[in-house]
Amino acid sequence: MQTNPMLNMLESVTFMVALVLYLLSSALYFFYAGARKEKAGRAAYVILLAGFLVHTVCIVIRGINAGRLPLTNQYEFASAFSWGIALCFLLFAKRFRFDLLGVAVCPLIFLIIGYASMQSREIHGLMPALQSSWLGFLVSMAIIGYGSFGVAFGVAVMELLKPRLTGISANQSAAAADSSPSLTSRIPPGEVLDRIIYRAVALGMLFLTMCMITGAIWARKAWGSYWSWDPKETWSLITWLIYAIFLHFRTRGMSGRKAAVFAIIGFLCVIFTYIGVNTLLPGLHSYR
Repeated sequence: MQTNPMLNMLESVTFMVALVLYLLSSALYFFYAGARKEKAGRAAYVILLAGFLVHTVCIVIRGINAGRLPLTNQYEFASAFSWGIALCFLLFAKRFRFDLLGVAVCPLIFLIIGYASMQSREIHGLMPALQSSWLGFLVSMAIIGYGSFGVAFGVAVMELLKPRLTGISANQSAAAADSSPSLTSRIPPGEVLDRIIYRAVALGMLFLTMCMITGAIWARKAWGSYWSWDPKETWSLITWLIYAIFLHFRTRGMSGRKAAVFAIIGFLCVIFTYIGVNTLLPGLHSYR
């Protein structure tokens, strides 16, 4: 497919800038956790925001150059996947004043965009089955849903690590007499962590459900069947069921470590649905 060399260069530059900014933000969040420097936490958030904005520009440039929504191959979806997690993190961290969440989420953003950097960036035209107005809506729903699940995963990791971090914080407090806030004082109470996980999963489930419904309608038009038990369809259903079970038990009082484990298992299924299925179980929905 013929592309614009200038736009190719601009995409590459903005992509690499976003990658470096995400890495720098991750490093600053770890420094923030270890050194208890509030300025480092604020700087990490601002740098992540800058990386997100540059990343947005990169995706827009890709779309202009391709003449379509840039959401149809491994590189494009991985890039959009990391963008969606960054967006959801920025919103949840701001809403709940939980900057330390970046310790768990920012490395995830960097790893996924790093995976994108290893994929082919060659621009191809759309295959016939993807030439539909459903494409943008369907994949956008998936990106926001997966991004929300990524935030739930990060909070769940913090929930599981909190007892260990409490011990580290106690040792730090015993060894230092400064007035810097302790590590655990910057982690919300357990009930707040549970609430964030619940809201992130609920938001993700809303978008994943919409994605599956619209996907079924699109499949009927493209392949003549609402459901074909394609590997990606099957694993999307497995992922949906895991989060549905989470929400069911959440209404029955499940919280703490059990809820966190469910959120982590669910996100591992998300990752397998995206990367594992495309790599190991090719089907109608596979793309490179």
